[in-house]
Amino acid sequence: MRIFRNFGFKLMAVVTAFLLWGISHSTSSIERGFDLPVALVGVPDKLVVTQQSVDTVNVRVRGSRASLRRLSVGDLVYGVDLSGAQHGVTAHTVETQELELPRGLQVVSRSPAGIEFTLTQRGRKAVPLRPDVAGDPAPGFVIEGVEVEPARIWITGARSEVLRLAEVMTETIDVNGADEPVERKVKPALVGHHVWVESEQDVTVRIQVAPLEVEPEVDAEETG
Repeated sequence: MRIFRNFGFKLMAVVTAFLLWGISHSTSSIERGFDLPVALVGVPDKLVVTQQSVDTVNVRVRGSRASLRRLSVGDLVYGVDLSGAQHGVTAHTVETQELELPRGLQVVSRSPAGIEFTLTQRGRKAVPLRPDVAGDPAPGFVIEGVEVEPARIWITGARSEVLRLAEVMTETIDVNGADEPVERKVKPALVGHHVWVESEQDVTVRIQVAPLEVEPEVDAEETG
């Protein structure tokens, strides 16, 4: 049959066409956008970053499909060095030359073009720890006392927020239904956005739960 004439050459032509299509498809340039988290380095010891205009930088990358498959986006961050920053607002121009991309990829755009950071003076002080105790002991039992160790901790962060804090609560300790002393290791529970404990440490809270002492009834005739 005529269709089978030169069948080998026809088959080779079809295979070659598919190969060329595959090569063309894998090497053609495409673009994709990625959001990279902003990572800060070099923040001066006496300053704290209290505001930044964005948390991520969007970059559009152009390259072949094969090159894009080699790109591990989860390992990429946009680093900003603030080692020379001063108190107040600092502007940073977004540059992408230092991004480590696989061969064959290039950044064609980025957004935003700049990031603003607000830095304020750092403060530190020691404040009392107050245990946050919730719930009621079992019927017939009461809380006779609460101890916390250490009694005070050092906090640091934005000076204005540090100065406003008079004490720090612990994580909640539930004593509901307790009929014996309770001891828990908990963490401080800071409320401020830019305040943190200077050194990570466990806090031990001891809650004395004891039977309620009932005073004996006094006979009225004995008191007459």
